[in-house]
Amino acid sequence: MKHITCIEDLRQLHKRRVPRAFFDYADRGSYTEDTLRANSEDLQQIKFRQRILVDVSRRHLSTTILGEPAAMPLILAPVGLLGMQHGDGEIHACRAAQAAGIPFTQSTMSICSIEDIAAAVDKPFWFQLYVMKDRGFIKSLIERAIAAKCSALVLTVDLQVIGQRHQDIKNGMAVPPEWSLSKLLDFASKPAWVAGVLRGKRRSFGNIVGHVKGTEDLTKLSEWTASQFDTSLNWKDLDWIRSIWPGKLILKGILDVEDAEEAAKTGAQALVVSNHGGRQLDGAPSSIEVLPEIVDAVGSKMEIMFDGGIRSGQDVMRALALGAKSCMIGRAYAYGLGAGGQAGVAKAIDIIAKELTTTMGLCGVNTIAEIDDNVLAI
Repeated sequence: MKHITCIEDLRQLHKRRVPRAFFDYADRGSYTEDTLRANSEDLQQIKFRQRILVDVSRRHLSTTILGEPAAMPLILAPVGLLGMQHGDGEIHACRAAQAAGIPFTQSTMSICSIEDIAAAVDKPFWFQLYVMKDRGFIKSLIERAIAAKCSALVLTVDLQVIGQRHQDIKNGMAVPPEWSLSKLLDFASKPAWVAGVLRGKRRSFGNIVGHVKGTEDLTKLSEWTASQFDTSLNWKDLDWIRSIWPGKLILKGILDVEDAEEAAKTGAQALVVSNHGGRQLDGAPSSIEVLPEIVDAVGSKMEIMFDGGIRSGQDVMRALALGAKSCMIGRAYAYGLGAGGQAGVAKAIDIIAKELTTTMGLCGVNTIAEIDDNVLAI
């Protein structure tokens, strides 16, 4: 890892080491990928004020996230199928996050189960929930997160209807993988990946298989999953979730001021400004474009987290300058996981931390609390 200097280096290594279907699943977006591109491009348009002869010898990244101390304002976002990027991927990513002193969020659609991760790590982690039609299963899933001592529930609210990701269809993306000659040849050229996945605890959705009747084989699991995303989900359902979940609640997938104002009435402690990484509504604005107005509307009522397009410490600084309290990364650490397991995730976090502290120094600030729009060349 010593020659890896940026997140793009990890991306290129991930691309070489992991079969195409799983790399593309992490890397690509929906439809024409306009929103996917806008997330990164709009961040790059934001320029900093370079400041000189300021004492920046006391720089540190420590902050709080939802009232808990964190080593830096960064969170590992929920990413599905991490265990297909690297064997036991969710466990490796959680361990890297906890070693770095930041939160890890497990996806409902993870390969390792809630219980697998809880048994393998020392501290609580966050759990991300998709509300499905089978409310009995969802109630039991929340109860399992409580039993595992998860410290926050991240409710993703922008996936009742699934945006089409062309590349996944072209690649015949499935979990566990469906076999074809091209896939066999691709897998045969990635022996380290194959060995790692075969050593892993699971090769299917660990939170679902064995917990729902009729999901034991691939076809039935696929049919159940496809039928379960609930288009009737609405604001009233949050009352039901809050009646079961006693802890901190974060709403992920807010991209509109009206929705943010509604979110502030729910009793949730935080929201994540996010367009699902450009994987859902193609043609939606970038996350950074809508962040300032959402901060203005509800930033005094709940904690605002940012997600979408972050590939560097500079990008974290941009989001913080526009009012976010912390940032989520998804692809950036998934690249690290595919490139090198736990060490790769640790490298991704370290790259962003070092870039952030350097950027702070060159903008003349010492602490996260000092970062506001004064660091921007507006």
